[in-house]
Amino acid sequence: MHPSVTSVTPLENYLLSVEFANGEQGILDMKPYLDFGVFKRLKERSSFNQVRVSFDTIEWSVGVDLDPAFVYSKCQRSTAQQDVAEA
Repeated sequence: MHPSVTSVTPLENYLLSVEFANGEQGILDMKPYLDFGVFKRLKERSSFNQVRVSFDTIEWSVGVDLDPAFVYSKCQRSTAQQDVAEA
């Protein structure tokens, strides 16, 4: 089971900062997917930047959404405890 997405923020270079209900945070790199199917719609920066949380996952107003299990599995995650341990 995957935790719900609670917050998403678009970053430069087609990256997303994602926060999960379990306290983890991560970065999701969308660049590898932008040449395929509906994801081509996200190449337009103004479209990409319209990302939002919908239910427990991520969606864009151009009709693109992501499977929540995909979001969780593809994010490079960290937690506050990991951040302290690595410092």
